Amino acid sequence: MTDHGRYLLFDKLIFGYLAYIALICLAFGRPLSGFVDDLIVNALLAVGIVAVVHLNRRYDNGILRLLRYVYPALFFLYFYRQTGGLIHLFFPGFLDYHLTTFEKSILGINFTLWIDQNLVNVWLNEIITFCYVLYYPMIPTFLFFLFAKKRYDLIASSLVAICITFFISYSLFFLYPIEGPRYFFADQYSSTLPGFVFRPLVEYIMANSAVHGGCMPSSHVAVALVMLIFCLKYYRRIGILMTPIVFGLALGTFYGRFHYVSDVVVGAAIGAIVTALTLKYYRRPENADAAMER
Repeated sequence: MTDHGRYLLFDKLIFGYLAYIALICLAFGRPLSGFVDDLIVNALLAVGIVAVVHLNRRYDNGILRLLRYVYPALFFLYFYRQTGGLIHLFFPGFLDYHLTTFEKSILGINFTLWIDQNLVNVWLNEIITFCYVLYYPMIPTFLFFLFAKKRYDLIASSLVAICITFFISYSLFFLYPIEGPRYFFADQYSSTLPGFVFRPLVEYIMANSAVHGGCMPSSHVAVALVMLIFCLKYYRRIGILMTPIVFGLALGTFYGRFHYVSDVVVGAAIGAIVTALTLKYYRRPENADAAMER
């Protein structure tokens, strides 16, 4: 058996999440017929993981090896879209009113409305939105880079942190459903957010792929921070270059009216804590082999 044909911790986490969502649908999904597609697709994805690992066990093939380490990036997109059907599993509506009331009590303002009245600028908007858009190729680029470097150990350990971060975030989407300021404050904005390239691009992405709901926390910020911390630790120069991009991405989440400040703070906290615990876990000698040390 090759190292690439072993089940790694991130595989097991994905198996666990697939089972968790299936159980949630079976226990709370009503009518159950509305969740049959989720149950079937989740079962097929589990079979797919088994097939990929089994093929890597039998054949030492570069394409199969690449698929073995980048398949989670495809799954994360599906998992995100799947949350759209789970948003109102426990709450019939959204809870933005409670969150915005809390934020105003702390900050004294609703930050997104303050930006609308004081800080809308086409060039600033394009720069910040450019950073925000860079999130979309960030995960596959990160994984492809480590794969090209043959750092299978770092792929395995970083995917553990990314999986846990995503799965916590996706669970909170339906445990605390927030639709975000672009919906909640839609009738209170006095201006649009102008842009030449990146604002129209992100609006197109949002119109065609975003879930109406999944705002708390900002999984964009959470997962981007995971990758930033790994890069700063193992590829410092790249991490330094990434830092202003991730900072701009975080600004873009609430400047672009996609998230509240609270979403960003909670997302950053989840990403930082999960990454710290993951790195601590893999520093232990008895766990080093689980990350496939070179």
